[in-house]
Amino acid sequence: MSPSSSLPPVLFEALYKGERHVAFDRPAPGTPQTLYRVADGQLASAFVGTDGSATAVKTAVTGRAETVTVTADDPEVRPLPPLLPTATGNALLSGFMGTHKKKWGGETAPEGVEFTPPKWFFKGFGDWVRLPGEPLDVPARPVALIEEPEVALVYVNDADGTPHYAGYTFANDLCDIGLHRKDPGYNPYCKLCDTALAPWLFLGPPPRSVNGRVSIVRDGATAWEGSFDCGGDALYFPIQGMVEHLFSFPAVRRPGLVNYVLLGADEASFHDGFRIADGDRVSIDVKSHGVAFENAVRYVSPAPLGASAAGVPAA
Repeated sequence: MSPSSSLPPVLFEALYKGERHVAFDRPAPGTPQTLYRVADGQLASAFVGTDGSATAVKTAVTGRAETVTVTADDPEVRPLPPLLPTATGNALLSGFMGTHKKKWGGETAPEGVEFTPPKWFFKGFGDWVRLPGEPLDVPARPVALIEEPEVALVYVNDADGTPHYAGYTFANDLCDIGLHRKDPGYNPYCKLCDTALAPWLFLGPPPRSVNGRVSIVRDGATAWEGSFDCGGDALYFPIQGMVEHLFSFPAVRRPGLVNYVLLGADEASFHDGFRIADGDRVSIDVKSHGVAFENAVRYVSPAPLGASAAGVPAA
């Protein structure tokens, strides 16, 4: 199934020969593409200083920008996570848990009563995000990993800390669900696995329908595959209620902060009895939106801490 022609416009930022640029299209490989030179934070400021529409944002950043024409698959074009600031700590990646109707018996949250928010987790700073093709590092001895195809909403806070919605993209929120199930109190540890984020930012409201397929390749052969649905219509909780509750906390409303907010995942390979291994390649094909990305899972064993690093006085 090809993506709907009614999908919203798309943009992405990239480094080209070491300089930051933005493009407002997603052409086929080998076809020409125009890149507009932008400064760090300029695109994010355009979402704050305009009504956030695709036309207004493009006008704000392209008026006097230097341009360069490249092919869409030029190897010198290195995509960036949407709106990611250069400065470490100026973006946060977080998300919601247990959001899908499938996990609530197919029901949706009751209307007309006080909103009860889902559980929330902090994943890391924005520069912890990995792009398609980059390895996803996990601790060397996970209990049971799970891939999680999700919608990621992107917000930019203005100088007063008010969040401005920019658009959405897609993520693989890899985590150790086995550790979480062993003890839900271990969930912060469970989330200390890398997350992949697609570079394409869709300039429209959070999507109601998102569907696709996951394939996990091991030793060159498909070891598991299955479908997923992570659009708003598949969620138990209303997106607006979740977001409003999250942004009621001052900690996520720091001026200039970029927030990547994960909306939760459908059931995946873990629920089918499959276990992800070191070196497996996880491919997520968001068929409804024409976005596909792949990342290899890499088990990592850091060197043990020395006594002084662990806070133990030297003998």
